[in-house]
Amino acid sequence: MTATALDAPTQGTRPPTLEMRGISKTFPGTKALSNVQLKAWGGEIQSLMGENGAGKSTLMKVLSGAYHADAGGQILIDGQVVDITNPHVAREHGISIIYQELSLLPNLSVAENIYFGREPSKGGMIDRRTMKESCRGVLQRLGATFGPETIVATLSIAERQLVEIARALHAQSKILVMDEPTTTLSSRETDRLFALMRQLRDEGLAIIYISHRMAEVYELSDRVSVLRDGTYVGTLDKDDISAEKLVKMMVGRDLSTFYKHDHEAKAGRARGQPMLAVEGVTDGGKRVHPSSFTLYAGEVLGLAGLVGSGRTELARLIYGADHRTAGTIRIDGKEVTIRTPKDGLDAGITYLTEDRKHQGLFLDMSVKDNVNFSVIGRDARGGGVLNLRKAVERAKSSIADLKIRVASASIGVGTLSGGNQQKVLLARWLEAKPKVMILDEPTRGVDIGAKAEIYRIIDQLAQNGVAVLVISSELPEIMGICDRILVMREGHIEGEVGGTSGVPVTQEAIMALATGVQL
Repeated sequence: MTATALDAPTQGTRPPTLEMRGISKTFPGTKALSNVQLKAWGGEIQSLMGENGAGKSTLMKVLSGAYHADAGGQILIDGQVVDITNPHVAREHGISIIYQELSLLPNLSVAENIYFGREPSKGGMIDRRTMKESCRGVLQRLGATFGPETIVATLSIAERQLVEIARALHAQSKILVMDEPTTTLSSRETDRLFALMRQLRDEGLAIIYISHRMAEVYELSDRVSVLRDGTYVGTLDKDDISAEKLVKMMVGRDLSTFYKHDHEAKAGRARGQPMLAVEGVTDGGKRVHPSSFTLYAGEVLGLAGLVGSGRTELARLIYGADHRTAGTIRIDGKEVTIRTPKDGLDAGITYLTEDRKHQGLFLDMSVKDNVNFSVIGRDARGGGVLNLRKAVERAKSSIADLKIRVASASIGVGTLSGGNQQKVLLARWLEAKPKVMILDEPTRGVDIGAKAEIYRIIDQLAQNGVAVLVISSELPEIMGICDRILVMREGHIEGEVGGTSGVPVTQEAIMALATGVQL
C-alpha cells in the first residue's frame, strides 16, 4: 500500500469500525487539524504517529467528545454517522480512551472505578455485591492479580493501566485508544501489556495506539497512520512499515540525516581538562555503591543501564538532590561541598530531571517565568527590583534559539507539547551558564523533530566546552550522541565502552555490562 492510501485491502468490503472523515479543528489563531482522515477496523492495532503538536491528541479529543470538530467533518461507527457531543456519548458508542495521565480515582476501589458513573442499584442503594462479582470476571479475563475490592492507590502504574482497560472492556467498548501507555512501564510490564493488547485485538477490538517509540510501532502495528502539522500524511500497512518511511512522513526528511549532525560534531570535538571528578560517591549502598568517574570539558559522556541500575540516583547525589553519605566531588579541579540542589547550581552543575512535569517545570506558570526561574535575580537592580524587561528578552531569545513552538512567552507552559516543555526546561538551565550539565532522559516523551533539536543543543554545549552527562534508556540515542558510555548495574559502574576503553560501542557490549551476561 502506498503512503497515501486510506483503505486496507485485507478488510474487503467490511466497513471500518471507526472512520473519521474531513476532521478539522480551529482554536483562536491556530488551525490544529485540517481535513484529517482516520480508519480503524476491529481485530487490528492501528498506530497513530506524528511529532508533538502534529494533532494526534486533538484528533483523539474530538473522538472522545472533549472537543467539537469544525463543521463538515464526520465520525462513523460501523458505517453509521454518529454525533459525539460529549465523553458520555462517546462511551455509549463504545469508545474508550486511556490517556498517558491515568484518570482513575486513587482512593476508591477497583470496582468503584470500573463502575464509576453507572453504578447498579438495588432497593435505592448501590448494589456493591453485583459490582464486585461483575468486575471479578473481567479482571480474571485480563489476568489481574488483584481483586475488585483493592484500593487503586495501592496499585502500581502497570496495574492501574489494567484497571483502565478493565473499565473499557466492562463497558463493552469496541474502540480502545491507548496514548503513550508504556512511558512509565518497565520492560517486563511493557511485554505484558503488549501481550494483552494482542489478545484484545484477536478478540475483535479496534485498537488505536499512540507512541513515539519506533520499536513498539514495528512490534505491534497492523497499520500506521501519520499526521504532520495538523494534516493527514498517509497510512502504511504492516509490510510497508520502516523507520525511513515513517520519519520522512513525520518530519519531511530522511532518517539518514538524523544522527548526521551529531557524528560530525563528535568528530570535531576536542576533549578539554577534567571538569567533573566523582570519587567514591554513594548513598550508603541503598541505591548507589561507591562510584567514581571523570567527565571532561567539551565531552558528552553517556550513563547507560537497565531501569533500577542506579543511574538517576547517582546523578541526584552529584547534584545534591539526594543525601550523599560519602565521596568527594571536584569541579574544575576544586573540591566542592554539595548538600542541596542550590549548592549544585552554585558549583556550576545543572540537572535536567527525567520527570519534567512533577520535578522540573512549574506547569501553572508562563514560559517566560519558567525560563527565568533560576536566574532572574541575577539581573535585579538596586534594592532588589527585578528587571522584567530583561526577563522578557531572555525568554524571547530562548524561544528563538531552541525553536520552541509557542505563540507568546506569556503562554502557560502546561499547555505545550512534551517536546516544547522539555525545551523550556533546557532553556532554563542553559541560562544558568553551567560548567556541567546532567541530562536525565532528555528526549523521553518527545517526538522525532524535537529529539533532533535536543541533540543539536547537546552538541553545541559540548562545542562550547560544557561537560555533558547524558542518561538514556534508548541505546541508539546514547550511542549516537555520546563520546563514550559508562554502564551501571545494581548500583555499580560496571564498565565503559568507547573512548580509550578498547571496548567498541555496540548494543551487545552495553547490554553485556548492564545485565552481567558475558558475551
